Amino acid sequence: MLRDFLHRILCKFSEPEQLSYSGKYHSWQEAQRASGGYDSELILNKVRDALLKVKRGEAVYERDSVLFDEVQYSWPLLAGLLWAASRNGNRLNLIDFGGSLGSSYYQNRTFLAHLPELRWSIVEQHNFVQCGKKNFETEQLKFYHSLDDCMTERHPDTILLCSVLPYLERPYELLQGVVDRGFGTIIVDRTPVLLKGDDRITVQSVPPEIYEASYPAWFLNRTKLCRFLQPSYDLVAEFDALAGEIPLKGETAYEKGFIFRKRD
Repeated sequence: MLRDFLHRILCKFSEPEQLSYSGKYHSWQEAQRASGGYDSELILNKVRDALLKVKRGEAVYERDSVLFDEVQYSWPLLAGLLWAASRNGNRLNLIDFGGSLGSSYYQNRTFLAHLPELRWSIVEQHNFVQCGKKNFETEQLKFYHSLDDCMTERHPDTILLCSVLPYLERPYELLQGVVDRGFGTIIVDRTPVLLKGDDRITVQSVPPEIYEASYPAWFLNRTKLCRFLQPSYDLVAEFDALAGEIPLKGETAYEKGFIFRKRD
């Protein structure tokens, strides 16, 4: 959905320490009513223009519309990608769900270029799929409107969920769909979790001097999230993601990543 995609973009528009979270809402709709808004067209254009500069070699690295002078690697994520490839004959065939226009692909491609086969497929909302096909698609990098469209054509065995689950109204529905499709490896990155307490819906805000926006965001309970997958998957690794500890009134929250392997 466009709304969900824009939430993900806005949450990463600034550095993590500049974001703030408030409230403990009973429903997604209640959090939406307490939220502000965003300029969707502006955000879409920023993402496209920034990543085109990376593609043309005019910039080194882009993370959700923000350009950087050097690549900021998530080494645990990269290790997970290479581990998934090593379990499949050094071939990586991956769905990047909610992967924008290829930010994670461009971030990690140097360390994946030696693989005899690299298929990086992005599932996104309609406008980004159209833009991706027009401006970024290659033999390695493809764009799809749905998980099923991608799986029919490319048969991926790994899925990446990076900064996606908190910005979906029903995150466990997506996870159930991932489990049902039987991916060999699931990599979750940049996902805020609670170490104690129930899942919590908050409103996440971006500072006005950067971008005037606020929107609903989940904090999922870490144990509940892992147990949801563990009937079918083993937790191979857990790691601290970009933001680290997240200030949240009355709770202990962290941005985390996880690597899961399907049980034989």
